[in-house]
Amino acid sequence: MAFNITLPRLMRIGAGAVRDLTEVLTSFGLSRPLIVTDRFLFETGRAAMLQDAVAAAGLEARIFFDTVAEPTAASIEAALAFLLEGDNDCVVGFGGGSPIDSAKAIAVLAVHGGRCRDYKAPHLQDMPGLPIIAIPTTAGTGSEATRFTIITDEVSDEKMLCAGLAYLPVAALIDFELTLTMPPRLTADTGIDALTHAMEAYVSRRANPFSDGFALSAMRAIAPNLRRVWADPGNRQAREAMMLGSTQAGIAFSNASVALVHGMSRPIGAHFHVPHGLSNAMLLPMVTAFSAPAALARYADCARAMAIAGDEESNQGAVGKLLEELERLNADLQVPSPAAYGIDPDKWFALLPLMAEQALASGSPGNNPIVPTVEQMVEIYRHAWAA
Repeated sequence: MAFNITLPRLMRIGAGAVRDLTEVLTSFGLSRPLIVTDRFLFETGRAAMLQDAVAAAGLEARIFFDTVAEPTAASIEAALAFLLEGDNDCVVGFGGGSPIDSAKAIAVLAVHGGRCRDYKAPHLQDMPGLPIIAIPTTAGTGSEATRFTIITDEVSDEKMLCAGLAYLPVAALIDFELTLTMPPRLTADTGIDALTHAMEAYVSRRANPFSDGFALSAMRAIAPNLRRVWADPGNRQAREAMMLGSTQAGIAFSNASVALVHGMSRPIGAHFHVPHGLSNAMLLPMVTAFSAPAALARYADCARAMAIAGDEESNQGAVGKLLEELERLNADLQVPSPAAYGIDPDKWFALLPLMAEQALASGSPGNNPIVPTVEQMVEIYRHAWAA
């Protein structure tokens, strides 16, 4: 059976790759980028450094820095209005997943019009918008290599999955040096996000031999290095491995899919404004325990790739070690439960049926080894409350 594979046309990977932005722009015949970033990267001058480098080459760049941590339809409309005031021929997403996801949505709306809601799944947007160049500053989302973006409808508190080739960057500059100043909480949350991408891509019903290779390679890179970068943020070797693993995990799930963890985590982020990687981490151990019986060999492969089980270990034993490791990892990286995070319990339990319905509607749970019912997802949410 044939399967589709999509990748950015160009990826530059390694220390100093960010300095190649001007060369990459000109190689694609682009000269007027809109740099989409966040206020932190703007106020620390890092976005201005990109703008100055582009200007030194005789190109003209503008900066939009009012992206929000979890992009909303309103924040995208504000950025789109800014873009339309100028004459930009491409969009550069510079930052974590939020600026890159924002850049993707802006690039599509700039050409095709409408509202973000018009593009949510199951709509597939393959007709291109403006060219997108992605420069990630975190090792986690893998958005630089994916054909997806996530935008929240702030009216309905729904995280909308938007998919299609239009969201795939034409180029990605993947420079691990940009992650050396990431604080511990962001390091942990984005790192577990990347690990979840790799695991879900591997156990997904849409997995294929191409995505499998990247998923396993990502797990091999991330598992031994996540605690290292948490404890020693300046560890260049570990940071480099995490950045490469994050991109490999992005390639894996973009060419397979994510599954139940992501489907259930998006409503947590939308309703309670929990960062995406953290909401994944809250759910990963118990969703893995729920799903493993239907894909024991696949989850055992994950344990072996993460070097927590040997080749001689039975599949059952390997999965047992995987579940123990996921619990330990959350403890070591101080991942809070929803209760410990400070979510209002009355609101949490009242919203569980709606959250489960929204998770199911996203389509991601349908890729899971066990496709859950709404009632089963409600039970997982209940169990996650104080886990």
